[in-house]
Amino acid sequence: MDVKIFKLSDRYIRFEIDGITPSQANALRRTLINDIPKLAIENVTFHHGEIRDSEGNVYDSSLPLFDEMVAHRLGLIPLKTDLTLNFRDQCSCGGKGCSLCTVTYSINKLGPSTVFSSDLQAVSHPDLIPVDGEIPIVKLGAKQAILITAEAILGTAKDHAKWQVTSGVSYKYHREFHVSKKEFDDWQKIKESCPKSVMSENDEEIVFTDDFGCNDLNILFESDGVNIKEDDSRFIFQFETDGSLTAKDTLLYALNRLKDRWDMLVESLSE
Repeated sequence: MDVKIFKLSDRYIRFEIDGITPSQANALRRTLINDIPKLAIENVTFHHGEIRDSEGNVYDSSLPLFDEMVAHRLGLIPLKTDLTLNFRDQCSCGGKGCSLCTVTYSINKLGPSTVFSSDLQAVSHPDLIPVDGEIPIVKLGAKQAILITAEAILGTAKDHAKWQVTSGVSYKYHREFHVSKKEFDDWQKIKESCPKSVMSENDEEIVFTDDFGCNDLNILFESDGVNIKEDDSRFIFQFETDGSLTAKDTLLYALNRLKDRWDMLVESLSE
């Protein structure tokens, strides 16, 4: 199996895998969607009652939204994730919650103001902050306040969508467009707009591939003088992440996870 990366950023990757079967490609797709660990808030404790600031002003910590709605919003905030953390049910603490499997957060803010994800302070692991600090959570009125503590743990998307790292996970076969220069007049325009997609060219024919994601090639699907060929042993994948993990780390984890699962399957069959 060979992996070739076409485009890579912190949150997006487009790559080719050569030498696998369609069933293996689909297994990788499902692993990328459902089986990548991610940190997300699971438990939220609301501290209700009167709160006084340093000047003696009294604030009411009851919120304009139900606690359940605020907790749900907190759970969906993408958090930077450390894959060295343990799953809570596999931790040496026996599921009680410790620094090896649990990250503690707090929010303490007075109104009138809007509470954003940047107000979520990581207490035990200061580096594991929200990916985006401008996600609104709740709007506080005058004399209102919010005081909460929250626990985040690792989970996967097969249990809840809040633990889903990736989106837009898709793949296709490697595809080649053999274009007759005589029958298709606009081949020169496509060559200029998609120079990286040109695979070969001679006096009579030019061959394009859409592996690099050039949208101008879409016109070739319904044009005369175009012969399309696909290779079902070469797969072009793409996906993006929510920022909790980089695209590279996500792909590496998925490939290692698949290897471990296949090894377990082979071992169980041999037994």
